[in-house]
Amino acid sequence: MGERRTLILLRHGRTAWNAVGRAQGHADVPLDELGRAQAEAAARALAGRGPVRLWSSDLARARETAERVAVATGLTVETTEAFREYSVGDRTGLTLPEFAERFPDEYAAWQAGTAGVAGAESDADVLARFVPALRAAQDALGPGETGIVVTHGAAMKAALAEVLGLGVVGRDALGVLGNAHWVELAHAASGFLGGEPRWRLAGYNLAAPGAPTDEPGADFVSDQPAR
Repeated sequence: MGERRTLILLRHGRTAWNAVGRAQGHADVPLDELGRAQAEAAARALAGRGPVRLWSSDLARARETAERVAVATGLTVETTEAFREYSVGDRTGLTLPEFAERFPDEYAAWQAGTAGVAGAESDADVLARFVPALRAAQDALGPGETGIVVTHGAAMKAALAEVLGLGVVGRDALGVLGNAHWVELAHAASGFLGGEPRWRLAGYNLAAPGAPTDEPGADFVSDQPAR
């Protein structure tokens, strides 16, 4: 199969807004205590993979997670706006009940999938910035090398479906990615049974053994906008 290239997409650790379901988007929310512990556990586990490059969203929760990976690996964090989460516009800082109370018409349209939220990014907006940066990270890796991208749940899932050719149906079939969990993409020099070599999904929603967590699914609301 040849020496494969590996790209790991790591979601940031938990924040206080994650814990109560506040929409974060581009808000610069730091990790909470649990999130810092999650990031440190992920950093220790991923350091063992011998990564050679480390990229990150420039938002605080991703950057703080990446900084812990940098300490564990000796790498320098390369930050970019391209790996940011969806901007959530008027939803920023609101829980779903608060959004429904403050913007009832927009909430109803958003729940029905018939209209966007004022100031929010569309799928096309996010893919236009995220996918080229993701492909550049893939191309930057040589045979046998591993890289890490620290980013956000919803934007990651949309870009992942795009680069794997899964489409919207395939994206929606992917489960929620936990805080400080990761996705592994692998590319071999030759494909299975002589097939065309391509990037493939090698692992999804992976976590460090014994990593601290809270209730399953309780942390995703702010980063996984409903469709």
